[in-house]
Amino acid sequence: MAELEELSADPDFWNDMQKSQKTLQQLKALKNKVEHYEGLVTKYEDILTLIEMGIEEEDESIYEEVKEMNDSFLEEYEQLHVATMLDGEYDRNNAIVTLHAGTGGTEACDWTNMLFRMYTKWAAKAGFEVEVLDMLDGDEAGLKSVTIQVNGENAYGYLKSEKGIHRLVRVSPFDSSGRRHTSFASCDVMPEIENDNEIEVKADDIRIDTYRASGAGGQHVNKTSSAIRITHFPTGVVVQCQDERSQFANKERAFKMLKSKLLALKIEEQMQKLAEIRGDVKEIGWGSQIRSYVFMPYTMVKDHRTGEETGNVGAVMDGDIDNFISAYLAWIHS
Repeated sequence: MAELEELSADPDFWNDMQKSQKTLQQLKALKNKVEHYEGLVTKYEDILTLIEMGIEEEDESIYEEVKEMNDSFLEEYEQLHVATMLDGEYDRNNAIVTLHAGTGGTEACDWTNMLFRMYTKWAAKAGFEVEVLDMLDGDEAGLKSVTIQVNGENAYGYLKSEKGIHRLVRVSPFDSSGRRHTSFASCDVMPEIENDNEIEVKADDIRIDTYRASGAGGQHVNKTSSAIRITHFPTGVVVQCQDERSQFANKERAFKMLKSKLLALKIEEQMQKLAEIRGDVKEIGWGSQIRSYVFMPYTMVKDHRTGEETGNVGAVMDGDIDNFISAYLAWIHS
């Protein structure tokens, strides 16, 4: 932190605006961690003082106050512990999350909508801001796909744990026979790219299409072809954006999404090479779900990578996924 402060005091610091902004963001993040740690130390000392007072005065009423303070301390300690594991190059970036319905028809579209709700609920509890970049409704219910951007410090660091296939087992409300159904949805997570020069996109490698936006937006969406779809031929990546009001703004956002996706592919390629070295490569497919959500015949959410599980399905679907995120971060650092 001292090195960054010294660097920011240099007279030539602002010559490179992009680099200086990144340095200041790193400095701010470090200061927040130090302040958080110092606050925990103070709280710990307060708890010890209160315990000593209770013993000296033989006052049992202090017990409840100590318990309350200790519970709060442990919760903050866990948050700080998780934050120390967010040490990846792009962990502090915003996150772009795309959900796609898999096999299961209307049931899968409904499952995609349920996951969309789960992540927006989690983001709200965590103090993050959510923007819907693109949304495609299901034919009967739910969503075929949705792309959101989660804005806030370390959003990608937390949400990278959610990348993969999510499996639902329940009695379908869309089946009059009341049979049990298994549905799948994929979750793709990528860091929002900050330095546009980091990833190069050649004009000959892409095709840009315009189309009329769908979903929320009133009459405006039906009058102009403001939505943008970009296809990247070398990788087959397709991104689209209809969130902004103008075609220019959607094009700008779509290009940023494309570069973020290409960056995510680059990270994935590096991780794949590491996995090959460790000998734990697994085939990516519908059969390799990262997490199962079982509503029937019993209730359980289980992460197949870490073994983390809970029987409180309702809480998970309301955004209570911190335990799964923490377990994943501990797993990749083990």
